[in-house]
Amino acid sequence: MVTVEDVRRLALTLPRTTEHLIRDRVKFRVKQLVYVAFSRDETLMGFGFPKEQRAALVESEPDKFQMPGTGDLRYNWVVVRLDAIDVDEMTELVTDAWAMCVPKFVREEYFATHPSAG
Repeated sequence: MVTVEDVRRLALTLPRTTEHLIRDRVKFRVKQLVYVAFSRDETLMGFGFPKEQRAALVESEPDKFQMPGTGDLRYNWVVVRLDAIDVDEMTELVTDAWAMCVPKFVREEYFATHPSAG
């Protein structure tokens, strides 16, 4: 099972990322944009994901992914159960969510120096 510590190890290596504890929830963001947030019990991880594609993602693996809460439907956001993914899948989800939040040149520079991440 993936843990918050696994995500932290990755997220804090991504340029411009900061970690915050907001209302007892761990969140990672770039400036004001949150790209990963955990449920209070740390069993669920919300992450940035294109709105247009999330219904297909949730429908493809409903035991793994779920739609965000009603208040978060307006955002590019989806939720995954941490016990349903491995570290490799977490790495892809977190890195892609981060890439949605940073300027293009930061993203391109990171993937140029970390080709296995893209």
